Amino acid sequence: MLTWPVQDAKARFSEFLDACLMEGPQMVTRNGAEVAVLVPVQEWRRLQSAARPSLKRLLLSDPARSDVIVPARGPAKRSTVEPML
Repeated sequence: MLTWPVQDAKARFSEFLDACLMEGPQMVTRNGAEVAVLVPVQEWRRLQSAARPSLKRLLLSDPARSDVIVPARGPAKRSTVEPML
């Protein structure tokens, strides 16, 4: 992954974008510290879908397949009803 200082990425954005599309993700630095990454849209979508499991994957996961423990119900407290006159 190539590293670009932010001022170079701004000044040569078209080249920066082409490098991302041809070579993959490009790191952006500000004052020597890594601050951002430019990634191709296909890579971004793949990362997004991998970060969110599907409903099928959630339902088949171990926590979803465990037995649900339902606490026992306590004695019911009923209020008395006064007959209407």
